[in-house]
Amino acid sequence: MSEATEVAATVMQEICICADDFGLSAGVNAAVVDLARHGTISATSAMVRRGAWLSGARTLRSIAPARLDVGLHLDLTRPASVEGPEPGLARLLAQAYTRTLFAAGLLADIRDQLTRFEDAMGRQPAFIDGHRHVHQFPVVRELLLEEISRRYSASLPWLRSTAPGGALRREGLKARVIHALGGPALQRRACARGIPHSRGLLGVYDFGGDADAYRARLYGWLRTARTGDVLMCHPSAALFADPHAHARMREYAVLRAIDFPWHGDACHVCPVPLTELLQRGARVLWRSPGPSQAGRPCATSMRPSFISIHSAPHACPYSLKPSSQSFIGNETRTVFTASSSL
Repeated sequence: MSEATEVAATVMQEICICADDFGLSAGVNAAVVDLARHGTISATSAMVRRGAWLSGARTLRSIAPARLDVGLHLDLTRPASVEGPEPGLARLLAQAYTRTLFAAGLLADIRDQLTRFEDAMGRQPAFIDGHRHVHQFPVVRELLLEEISRRYSASLPWLRSTAPGGALRREGLKARVIHALGGPALQRRACARGIPHSRGLLGVYDFGGDADAYRARLYGWLRTARTGDVLMCHPSAALFADPHAHARMREYAVLRAIDFPWHGDACHVCPVPLTELLQRGARVLWRSPGPSQAGRPCATSMRPSFISIHSAPHACPYSLKPSSQSFIGNETRTVFTASSSL
């Protein structure tokens, strides 16, 4: 029996919830596929040089691209052996910032990972980001952007911004450090090439605490999320040789228990593939936070980036209709009423 339920008038935020590290292990793959089918995540980024990638890709192909963005998680810190530990970032960072990276070898690696993705999925990546955010490092970002422009000129994938996300900007030190390691420069260069990017990044933490602590963090991110933000997560359905394996299992348990749309005090949040948002047309620009771009819209965002007044039917089991709009600065706030047949 259908029962209409009035939801308090509020703002609808459509964000991309992205599970990182697909292909890292069978447990990660299982968690990602389950969360995708449950409608909890709207994207996953793939590590195509890891052992569980090829077997997992076969399952990913069964999920409609309109339901799940699948992207490349550029992986430049691979372990020396399958079960070995990942090397630290210090050497890569030092070589990137002194521009002593072997550019020809790095470009070959980037091209190889893109080719491996295309061969396994039968299509180009919907987006590109970096394991440990390496896609924004000097030298890496220039070579990556050049290859994206050359390879995908007819249909550009979007890039993950590392600008701290959320309306309140209560990010911690780790989030600020991550962004400072190349985020503003990446966005400026992407904008100059017309390559779209997400709005901001949520989900940064130290992997500490229990399930209740992660749940509290997750609710905090959802309360401040804005349309176009990416909320990254790292779920796994099983333990494996990884320093954050227990945290991954906690994330999976918490995420699996959440239903969307999520109702906060001042907004509803719904996971939507960012590609879908970019295809709908422009309403409101989100801005590049680089120092030379202060107060100026990103040229890239002008084309596809916006705040939408439509819900994502594949992800949200609610029929949402805008009842009014207000404008605050350059932001459009849309008030919704929703009915559900749940």
